[in-house]
Amino acid sequence: MKKVGISVLALTALMILFMGFGPTSEMPGPDAAAIWEYITKESPYKEWGFWNDHKDILSGNSPHGPFHRVYVNEVLLKADGAPVPYGSIQVKESFDSNKKPTALTVMYKIEGFNPEGGDWFWARYTLEGKAGPAGKVQGCIGCHAVKAGNDYILVHDLK
Repeated sequence: MKKVGISVLALTALMILFMGFGPTSEMPGPDAAAIWEYITKESPYKEWGFWNDHKDILSGNSPHGPFHRVYVNEVLLKADGAPVPYGSIQVKESFDSNKKPTALTVMYKIEGFNPEGGDWFWARYTLEGKAGPAGKVQGCIGCHAVKAGNDYILVHDLK
């Protein structure tokens, strides 16, 4: 009789997955509705972190409004230089002059989506989740291109 064994590593991985410690959802593709679902329900952006040099509500400018707050997912928080890893997401909350929320803007790095624009998917949403411009948004790419060497990220210098 032949013995069939399972490695300790494989057994541990299975236990973690079944106990709920593994990933709870897959990353969405280049689809504005799926991305909204992901950042608001599957991995709520308000539970993400901030870059040390860019916390709280800070002064901003057009087209995002006079104030903004930027959340970054774990993948982007751990990035140690440009280019950042695929799966990186930045969510910018825009505020009016009274610091009332007005919109959300998302940068989401998707492998092969748009190599000419750093593979970033761009989307602007109302507070209710209705997507405005989304995808390869030329206005976003054009503005952020001044920091192409920083992987199109304007508010934080990658090391």
